[in-house]
Amino acid sequence: MPPTTRRSAREPDAVPENLIPTPAAPPPDIVRCAYLDLVVTDLAASRDFYVDVLGLVVTHEDDDAVYLRSLEEFIHHNLVLRRGPVAAAAAFAYRVRAPEELDRVVAFYRELGCRVERRAEGFTRGVGDSVRVTDPLGFPYEFFYEVEHVERLAWRYDLHTPGALVRLDHFNQVTPDVPRAVRYMEDLGFRVTEDIQDAEGTTYAAWMRRKPTVHDTAMTGGDGPRLHHVAFATHEKHNIIAICDKLGALRQSDRIERGPGRHGVSNAFYLYLRDPDGHRVEIYTQDYWTGDPDNPVVTWDVHDNQRRDWWGNPVVPSWYTEASPVLDLDGNPQPVVARTDTSEMAVTIGADGFSYTRPEDDEDALPSWKQGEYKLGHQL
Repeated sequence: MPPTTRRSAREPDAVPENLIPTPAAPPPDIVRCAYLDLVVTDLAASRDFYVDVLGLVVTHEDDDAVYLRSLEEFIHHNLVLRRGPVAAAAAFAYRVRAPEELDRVVAFYRELGCRVERRAEGFTRGVGDSVRVTDPLGFPYEFFYEVEHVERLAWRYDLHTPGALVRLDHFNQVTPDVPRAVRYMEDLGFRVTEDIQDAEGTTYAAWMRRKPTVHDTAMTGGDGPRLHHVAFATHEKHNIIAICDKLGALRQSDRIERGPGRHGVSNAFYLYLRDPDGHRVEIYTQDYWTGDPDNPVVTWDVHDNQRRDWWGNPVVPSWYTEASPVLDLDGNPQPVVARTDTSEMAVTIGADGFSYTRPEDDEDALPSWKQGEYKLGHQL
């Protein structure tokens, strides 16, 4: 049975009690996720991983930071690796459609009572007038328009590796109250494309977009605010297989946390890696168009074992429990708030959890070789 669809994400099963108010100020017109400002503790090791292993291109580097971009990018960078004492995400950066949209950013977040800082010279090399905020969920966001253009390397096939990373695709954020996050992000102009729920109305995750793909960011239920992962796109599945082969040849296969595989949610082919600091990186390809105004929202049952992996492969527990801290605007780690709703891992792969391939089957209908994977209690 396929997942269900509905016309709008504004048909929630439950409205969060602690709703973030909708500002009277209009939201900025956000184009896409543009770059992640990431703090790492060993800059040389991180550079080796992202440049020598994954093939991102160095736009600029100095003793304290490395600015990287994907092969089809024309803005200065998609990823900043910044040396620091604590491995964490310093900013989730979005590009807006015009310079005047930054005035809207300031008005929108000041009405929400958030801390707002604007720098005409920008916060990073290669980016001009920018606004950073700590949003109501505790995440550090940056918004910008002015940016230095660099050479787009789409035609430089002499530089392309078998596992070429061509675009920044999305972020994934961990937050304790997903419906509360969704309503706020919709006020900011994002639209839900897919989510995971149960029969009782608990929402475990939601995928939200500005560009016409499945997502620019996802809100995953868990202790937060934290960064779950940053994702880069390849053109084809074979590029992901090539990355796996390269990691094996380099005796770095332990960097593979999960996959390769195909998601049910998003329908994309995926691979999850961990960098030298444990930051999670997804390699992602072949999701689908979502740009129509009436694009339906796809809702998956949390007990459908094909939602996270279309082939029914289990999700490793670390993927549910581990994530990177995020920083406030002063560079301090944000306190983490515990999720009070049930966790996706507990209701699906925990000792008392269950999953299904066909919804009419009961929880013991999985074959014996699958039950041990999904029900950790069987393994114990």
